[in-house]
Amino acid sequence: MPSTSSFRQLKGVIFTAFLVTTFIIGIAGALQSPTLSRFLTDEVNVDPILVGLFYSVNAIASIVGSFLLAKYSDKKGDRRLIVIFCCLMGVFNSLVFAFSRHYVFLITLGVLFAALSSAAMPQIFALAREYAVKTGRNVVAFNSLIRAQLSLAWVIGPPLSFALAIEYGFTTMYLSAMGMFLVAMIFVAIFLPSVEKNPATQQTQAMNQQEINQPLFQNKNVVFLFLSTVFMWTANMMYIIDMPLYVKSSLHLSDSLPGQLMGLAAGIEIPVMLIAGFLVPYLGKRNLFFIAIGCGVLFYIGIILFKNEVALFSLQIFNALFIGIVANIGIIYFQDLLPTRMGVASTLFNNGITCSVIIAGMIQGFVSKAFGHEAIYWIALIMVAVSFLFCALVNEAKSNH
Repeated sequence: MPSTSSFRQLKGVIFTAFLVTTFIIGIAGALQSPTLSRFLTDEVNVDPILVGLFYSVNAIASIVGSFLLAKYSDKKGDRRLIVIFCCLMGVFNSLVFAFSRHYVFLITLGVLFAALSSAAMPQIFALAREYAVKTGRNVVAFNSLIRAQLSLAWVIGPPLSFALAIEYGFTTMYLSAMGMFLVAMIFVAIFLPSVEKNPATQQTQAMNQQEINQPLFQNKNVVFLFLSTVFMWTANMMYIIDMPLYVKSSLHLSDSLPGQLMGLAAGIEIPVMLIAGFLVPYLGKRNLFFIAIGCGVLFYIGIILFKNEVALFSLQIFNALFIGIVANIGIIYFQDLLPTRMGVASTLFNNGITCSVIIAGMIQGFVSKAFGHEAIYWIALIMVAVSFLFCALVNEAKSNH
């Protein structure tokens, strides 16, 4: 019978384990996130202000927690053990939400566990990058296939989350998420490799250490790419938050339309991610980013101009090209700019998305109330255009294919 260590020597097994682990952790997250506002409103019985406060505190805690774990992992941590630790924190978080209905308990201990578990996905992508480089795999194609699993999880997870919560209750839903984290822990412990740092000369070690200790704000390429990411994801998050309200109150279309539009976009994103991954060696990350942002501009112009269902469905092609390319290539772009800090690079991309959730929530709430829903999409269009300018300031980094 093969030993645990021998499993980790089989490339096919390891690759499959990366796919399965990403999918399972993605499902765990996709079970918890979509119904959180409903859980806080219906089960914990708090008002909308406290719901908003919970989202803000949770987002800030996730940014801090995942960044601290990323810095630790880049200096001396074993990423496989860190992923196991994050999954264990996910188990504790699920237990807290399954059995507690006390707001203060949830926003303190629950958020603490959630913040530490949020680092799991960036650490998996960092580990996958290091493993791909060490074994000579195509880094971008490898990342694309893994990233597609996360998108697939978010196609399946949200409807499953609502079905479990409505049919069987929130306790069952959160215990299901706990089960996913437990399964993920087993997969990581048995199948995923521990990638050792390559031995380096004293000069190389000194240079790597200098780069690791360099403040991120001194790296202009990283700063510009981070700002570009925040602007484009803020535009996308404003659309996700506002679109269901816009469709109902302004366009007076079907209540089921928002879910159909999101599902269509998510479905198209998966092949877009895979194709984009294979196009990187030919077009380059920077050019693909420009193509994606161009599709984003066309999407928001279309949303402003067209109001009927057929047009909204058709526009999802541009939306999927925009998000599918950025979601896949973005994390590789950060990793190429910070080659000795894979954990920090992967976490920066994730934290850019988390920052955009906070910003988008504030803008959407204020602007839609003061100026109406259509103003949201004009602001989103401007944000995508600004993200193009910041992206143009980033110098292409050398990548490992």
